[in-house]
Amino acid sequence: MPLEATMIILDNSEYMRNGDYQPTRFGALADAVTTVFQTKIDANPENTVGVMTMANKGPEVLVTHTKELGQILAALHKTSTNLGGTASIPTAIAIAQLALKHRQNKNLRQRVVVFVGSPLEDASPEAERALVRLAKKLKKNNVALDVVAFGDGIEEGAGEDGHSILRTFVETASSSDNSHYLAVPPGPHLLSSVVINSLILASDRGIPDELAGVPSSVGGAAGTTGGSSQFEFGVDPTLDPELAMALRMSMEEEAARQAAANAPPLAQAAAGAAGSSDASAQASQQAPAAATTTDPSEEALLQQALALSEPRGAADDVEMTEEGGGDENLTEEEMIARAIEMSMHPDPDPESEDNEQK
Repeated sequence: MPLEATMIILDNSEYMRNGDYQPTRFGALADAVTTVFQTKIDANPENTVGVMTMANKGPEVLVTHTKELGQILAALHKTSTNLGGTASIPTAIAIAQLALKHRQNKNLRQRVVVFVGSPLEDASPEAERALVRLAKKLKKNNVALDVVAFGDGIEEGAGEDGHSILRTFVETASSSDNSHYLAVPPGPHLLSSVVINSLILASDRGIPDELAGVPSSVGGAAGTTGGSSQFEFGVDPTLDPELAMALRMSMEEEAARQAAANAPPLAQAAAGAAGSSDASAQASQQAPAAATTTDPSEEALLQQALALSEPRGAADDVEMTEEGGGDENLTEEEMIARAIEMSMHPDPDPESEDNEQK
């Protein structure tokens, strides 16, 4: 996770009262600033974030190098009551660079995040050259720059191939793709959700640059200097890894099924013939084995056991039929009388009968 000291520059001009973003432009800006602060602090506990404004009476530093969310919220509440004037981007960035220079921990890398929601005060070629010179100074001092343009901050005709002063400004300040430009037009999306899914916060969230991108609902107007790509299946794997894995497994199973269905018929026939030959070979191997398992001695013992069991079973059947054959025709009184008679004359001892027979 990066170790950075970040300075967030807010646009508090009159244009921030517009309601094309929910609830207003400044409301959407405040939500995005809170998201950036929380992501930076969660990425590394040593990170610090500061907040300043660039409109109304002039650029003003509200919070310098803090880790407390309460100070950021207090600064946003104060700024919401001081909307007015026009934004001065070069002056605000110069002050932010000076504030970062006096950071306590010199090991923290420097970064400036600018939210622009109003048109540029001066869009002349001279003003553009002045911004380019400022960008070269930031690059020389190892200060990364992120610009988020929304509302009137998106320049007319500044599409993917159109000329944009802010985009040129960011590209000049970029060193090893450490600076990014993001344009967010009005729409059903939230400004904070677009920012957190962009390359601006990708490194803080531990997401590779090739997996970070902007939601498809933003459209082609949104972009970054390093390029952007959509999430696989439209799902952020860091937010919902189980859903992303389930979608990936489902796609792999569907691809395997289609590959099996589109296999040539000859290959399927060959596979079926191979399977039948294997089955016949296994059956032929099992037949001799079954024949050899029978032992003559075992067969002789089996026949002897059957011979011994047959006479006893037949005798038992005859005795049962003789003794119990007429029980079904007796009445209840006759059955009681027969039971008393049998109790009076018990059966003879089997041993005595055997002796008599001998």
